[in-house]
Amino acid sequence: MPRYSAYDKADGHSYALGLFPSMELLAARPEQLRCLLVQDLSSPSEGVQKLIALCRQREVEVEEAPKALARISGKDNCFAAAVFEKYDAPLVAAQDHVLLHNPSDTGNVGSILRSALGFGYKNVAIVRPGVDPFDPRVLRASMGAAFHLNIELFDSFDAYRARFSDSIRPYYLFRLRNAKPLSGIRRKSPAPLTLVFGNEAAGLPPELENFGHGVFIEQEDTVDSLNLSVAAGIGLYAFKRTFSRG
Repeated sequence: MPRYSAYDKADGHSYALGLFPSMELLAARPEQLRCLLVQDLSSPSEGVQKLIALCRQREVEVEEAPKALARISGKDNCFAAAVFEKYDAPLVAAQDHVLLHNPSDTGNVGSILRSALGFGYKNVAIVRPGVDPFDPRVLRASMGAAFHLNIELFDSFDAYRARFSDSIRPYYLFRLRNAKPLSGIRRKSPAPLTLVFGNEAAGLPPELENFGHGVFIEQEDTVDSLNLSVAAGIGLYAFKRTFSRG
């Protein structure tokens, strides 16, 4: 067995830490699975034994590797981790997109990916510099939802727009300036749309202050701002469940 250690962005593989993310990887991307590491092959945990059985059915190598798990997770209570090869998952032009501009927090991005899947958004763009979507902390925060999504990285917002220049795509940017209340927005076009969210601290860059349709979430003045993952969850829900297409 190779000596697996803490995640390195330069590596061609990553880790799904924990039982549930590993199960989701097995369900969504089984062809990417390299091996399963477990703390104890004879563990009484029903979840661990189910995961071992599923991997063996697919002829995936299963190894008892408590030291490797501790190195990978930085914890002593990680009972399983799936090692998988990184993969490409291009966005689908004909579907709605979520775009995260320079996100910096792994927990926020993981939570947004989980909300995106929950509200039916299958395509997420990340504009660099930003969180690595293969970071195990992102995958764990998403509870494995990331494996069910198409996630693509772009060097700039312009690069993203150029990639989909042939489509009539309305852009809704969550910002404070030149924006209308979320409650007053209606989705009027059946064309696929893009919902754009900025960095946790800086928001969206000045050059995007007048681009597309500006949207802000109404809130009490006693709170300076909403957490990015909370704001994204509200926006995703609103556009998917509340606003009409006509």
